[in-house]
Amino acid sequence: MTEHPSTPAVILAGGLARRMGGGDKPMREIGGTTILDRVIARLAPQCDRIILNANGDPARFASFGLPVVPDTVADFPGPLAGILAALDWTAANRPDAAFILSAAGDCPFLPRDLVARLHRARAEQDAQLAVAASEGQSHPVIGLWSVALREELRHALVVENIRKIDRWTARYRLATVTWPTEPLDPFFNANTFEDIAEADRLAALDGG
Repeated sequence: MTEHPSTPAVILAGGLARRMGGGDKPMREIGGTTILDRVIARLAPQCDRIILNANGDPARFASFGLPVVPDTVADFPGPLAGILAALDWTAANRPDAAFILSAAGDCPFLPRDLVARLHRARAEQDAQLAVAASEGQSHPVIGLWSVALREELRHALVVENIRKIDRWTARYRLATVTWPTEPLDPFFNANTFEDIAEADRLAALDGG
């Protein structure tokens, strides 16, 4: 049993997959399994609740059996809106949870120690937020978010029109945790048809 606070997770599944002709990227298959199934399988042992952030008809995700939470800021595209929706959901449904984990819905190889390492770094560095990184690149959509900061995030989105995650997180004490990229980058994301083909190859390295 890992020693870190109980942490709900939100999978950000709202991408439009324009480079793959539209539709829901997480529903694409790798080795006969949807990317979303793979993301859920990685997060389920680490998080005590998983929700999906997606707009539109939630019925398309019904087979996954997870709550589908739409953006709470109208007409705002982008991951910060999904993170805010998850913070609002957590405040209403999991008042015991001080943090949530966010993860991209198109990252099929997430680390199995993601939550534990982010929490450890946040605590050791007395940080308010924590994000993942690999090979010198930060992955700001994959991180820990404080529920206590949700109204500040709402103000940033609605009043200040801030859309870039990095711009908002720069205001806070931020821990960045780096993962190795061998045998594969755990934050590989599938944006194109070529990426799907590469993910099929990487899945073998990752155990299927």
